[in-house]
Amino acid sequence: MAATEGWTRPAPAVVAAGLQFPTSLAFDPGGRIYVAESGLPFGGAPVGGRVWRLDTDRGRSRRTLVAEGLAGPLTGLSWHEERLYVSEGGAGRISRLDPYGGATTIVEGMPGPGNYHTNSPVVGADRKLYFSQGAMANLGIIGLDAYEMGWLRRLPHAHDLPGMDVVLAGTDVETDNPLPDLDGDRATTGAFVQFGTPTEAGMRIPATLPCTAAVMRCELDGSGLELVAWGLRNAFGLGFLPDGRLLALDQGADDRGSRPIGNAPDFLFEVRDGAWYGWPDYIGGRPVTDPEFRPERGPQPSFVLANHDELPPPEQPVVTFEPHVAATKFAVVPQDAPAHAGQLVMALFGDEAPMCLPAGGPPVGRDLLRVDPRDWSAHRIPTGLPLNRPIDVAFGPDGALYVLDFGEFEMSDDGVVATAASGCLWRVEHWAG
Repeated sequence: MAATEGWTRPAPAVVAAGLQFPTSLAFDPGGRIYVAESGLPFGGAPVGGRVWRLDTDRGRSRRTLVAEGLAGPLTGLSWHEERLYVSEGGAGRISRLDPYGGATTIVEGMPGPGNYHTNSPVVGADRKLYFSQGAMANLGIIGLDAYEMGWLRRLPHAHDLPGMDVVLAGTDVETDNPLPDLDGDRATTGAFVQFGTPTEAGMRIPATLPCTAAVMRCELDGSGLELVAWGLRNAFGLGFLPDGRLLALDQGADDRGSRPIGNAPDFLFEVRDGAWYGWPDYIGGRPVTDPEFRPERGPQPSFVLANHDELPPPEQPVVTFEPHVAATKFAVVPQDAPAHAGQLVMALFGDEAPMCLPAGGPPVGRDLLRVDPRDWSAHRIPTGLPLNRPIDVAFGPDGALYVLDFGEFEMSDDGVVATAASGCLWRVEHWAG
């Protein structure tokens, strides 16, 4: 990282406290704030995603419920032409919300359930809706980590679907079998197939649409679905630069499951039509066989694909983050800002040890970064805020930076340790460096 940045005063202010594990933030042109709560029942929080409208006046906010009972986890929220677009990860769909009541499903039938979800609806200058679909498995092979994760207590769950034609190398993994309806005490599982299904070298799997580990787009009514790019493991945050370039924050694979990998960074990618971003065999353009990626919880990964020469060359990231910082969302600094106009402010959710990597190291993430697209340099921002898990950022019409904190959430050997109603929205009036 390069030089650090600091906040100028006045001090940041709380806009809304007591939020139930919020994930997403949006503004309408009138300056009203919309916040999506995930709907995940951690710490006894209520089940079902909700979207709130916050009307602020002289430092106080009034909260109005826009929608409830949505399929959690809600993973993304955006505003376009008098409507909100929200991704309901738990149902693999995107809904359009009237901010004063009423919801219409416009995208449905996305793959799931799995490790990751349908994310980040955002409208481009071409008036098309862009969104991502995360991977079903950590690195292409469904393992017992899917069974052990607190919010995936069922196997089999959906397997990954390629966005380009692939030929398998026949790489299989044997594990214990926890499923009573699957014969035997042991199960053999390959890539891009259901748990307990072996594969053979040379097996060809055609591209599908929708697919997993991808960015897709469609018309605003959900028609005309098409693939933009494949091989982004979990592009949780999407957004456009002022010049129209599409960027994605892609969360790296973990040291867990049947195909663990060590030291896999998160990345910021420029998303190009027809490109392949390397998942599940390349990490930021480097093969998973690189000794740098040797895991602690299993052997060095080998390739699961045998036709790399038929695929586009894996794309290189524009920014490489520290492993497990969990980069989530970003905002572009307004053009009329007194400093850093056109640059990016990013939220880093932080690691989820010991689930995603062995415990013992210091926590990473849980803060903000500024990224300069002129040279893609990254600069840590010590906000001074008592952040638990920053997950989204946005600049309001008032020019202030708003920071959404997911709340108190950690992993342990016994599962999730979280505090309901600990989420918070902060407003920072001035920031400079």
